[in-house]
Amino acid sequence: MAKPSIKERIDEKIEQIDKFMEELYSSIPQSLELEDYKKDFKLKAICEHYFEKIIEAVEDLAFLVMNHKEFKYPEYENEIFDILYKNKIISEILTKKLKNAKGMRNFIAHQYGKIDDVLVYHAIFEELEKDINEFLDNIKEVMR
Repeated sequence: MAKPSIKERIDEKIEQIDKFMEELYSSIPQSLELEDYKKDFKLKAICEHYFEKIIEAVEDLAFLVMNHKEFKYPEYENEIFDILYKNKIISEILTKKLKNAKGMRNFIAHQYGKIDDVLVYHAIFEELEKDINEFLDNIKEVMR
């Protein structure tokens, strides 16, 4: 069996992100209030788990695109979105949002301290879907 091309791997990663987003948003009530979210440890665990998976997959996709476009690899992992910005693939605003999401993902994954339920709730219900869709649209556009 032939090894998938970088373009096929990019397409697979986009599908994976779409799948994670669908699984996340089908697992949570869309009209959930913050106070109810804070009380529901199972729902918080679902949101945190999918947030981690989505941001990890976004980062993987960014590296695949860098590889495909033969961009210079970053000296530090947290510079990956800066490189996409410098190469006009994503906006400066989206770069900042993705870097913040990566920081929050690291905080959740490595349990550096008490997770701020308000930040996670805000990210999941007000930012994540819009930001990830914008990122995927930008990647799809550059891969045409």
